[in-house]
Amino acid sequence: MEWLTTVVLFVIFVTTFTFAYLKTSFSYWKLRDVPHNPPIIPYGNIKGVGKTLHLFELTQKYYQQFKGVAPFCGLYLLTRPVALILDIELVKNILIKDFGNFSSRGGYYNEKDDPVTGNLFNYEAEKWRPLRAKLSPTFSSGKMKFMFPTVVEIGKRLEEKIRSLTDEFDELELKEILGRYSTDIIGNCAFGVECNTLNDKDSEFREISRQVFLKPRNQQYVTMFANQSHRLGRLLRVKMVREEVSAFFFKLIRETIDLRERNQIERKDFMDLLIKIKNSDDGLTINEIVGQAYLFFAAGFETSSSAILHTLYELALNPTIQSKLRNEIEESCQRNNNEFTYETMMDMPYLNQVINETLRKYPSVPNLTRRAERDYQVPGTTKTISKGTIVIIPVAAIHHDPEFYPKPEIYDPDRFSPEEVVKRDNVKFLAFGEGQRNCVGLRFGLMQTRIGLVALLRNFEFLPGANMPEKLTFLPRPFVLTAVETIKFTVKSIKK
Repeated sequence: MEWLTTVVLFVIFVTTFTFAYLKTSFSYWKLRDVPHNPPIIPYGNIKGVGKTLHLFELTQKYYQQFKGVAPFCGLYLLTRPVALILDIELVKNILIKDFGNFSSRGGYYNEKDDPVTGNLFNYEAEKWRPLRAKLSPTFSSGKMKFMFPTVVEIGKRLEEKIRSLTDEFDELELKEILGRYSTDIIGNCAFGVECNTLNDKDSEFREISRQVFLKPRNQQYVTMFANQSHRLGRLLRVKMVREEVSAFFFKLIRETIDLRERNQIERKDFMDLLIKIKNSDDGLTINEIVGQAYLFFAAGFETSSSAILHTLYELALNPTIQSKLRNEIEESCQRNNNEFTYETMMDMPYLNQVINETLRKYPSVPNLTRRAERDYQVPGTTKTISKGTIVIIPVAAIHHDPEFYPKPEIYDPDRFSPEEVVKRDNVKFLAFGEGQRNCVGLRFGLMQTRIGLVALLRNFEFLPGANMPEKLTFLPRPFVLTAVETIKFTVKSIKK
């Protein structure tokens, strides 16, 4: 019976240790007198996140509950205490004024076992800063002008594809088509590859893009565990990206580099810059190049296609806004000899207002994260955000705060008229982040979105389908906001 006694004692020890650990962990915010809701063992405050609700819905709930009570509140992601920022001045301090203390996002990456995760988005400050300086020239206005004709050509293919479908179907579901449009653009502009997914929905590039966003490698709690315990995650060799996705990008990059170097090909695209950096004195390894290429693909694909889809959805429900935007597009083209040039695109202020209002209502990344590099005393308070603490800035909650945007559920592009914009602090609109660690590719993403919308609105009128939802809800898992509902449009060709 000694073995039974040993087992019982071991179970008692483990249970006692676990209980003590959880009790200590879940006392973090109480001991610091920070507003919070009681955690639930073992979930903390995230029970249901990733299964029945998106993380942004949780942070929005906390924001609405505690805003005005304190500059930040506490919550627990499993056992990890996280600070949710509630005060807009504190948001500004974290992103801009005191950026030096919040220069890392605190996300998990594993360069050894999962090299595609080693990229600009995930890197901590010491690796991020020099790489950002090297990559920024790729997204200058001059580079955008160079890529503009390629994107316009793909926009024409999008228009042709939609036209062929309107001859065949009474209603169209555009999510897949817009995803293929984005895939073709990124494949061409980033890698110099003619994907042709608009005409071949089963192309390898398109299948990879589906896997990146719709087939995550891990369960939600595995991802949270790795984000909570970086060292243990790397020790256990936790990966975030599927093997087939990683293998695809390694093969693509190696073949592209070999082809271009062997034949001395220069295209002035993203890959061209990466190759030049690789061959410089402080160059990049193949693993590092693949990581940046993967990021470019992942960041640019779903965000732009979702922005176009959500814009068309709102325009279908708001025909007056759609008509006003279409008139601006036509008038701008007429002022430029009926040509759609880069300068024409930049001469469409109402188009920018429409896109910004879409991104306000449906921000692609609904929460931003930063990590405190040192203990940080919150200005004007006695509260401290301790070194190593992750802070969450609830973008979606800020964008739907009636104090900043009255009647936030109403779609109103006039919120972004020049007169209204100057009244608001920049950090009240965070669709692309803010400060030094904002989205490096925002020019490219906006260009891709603008060209897609111009190609479609010049040629078609978008009306609600028979069962178009009046309000969208979102899948609980994808990083980028993805609607639960199927959005179908009645699309009418505009005769010229």
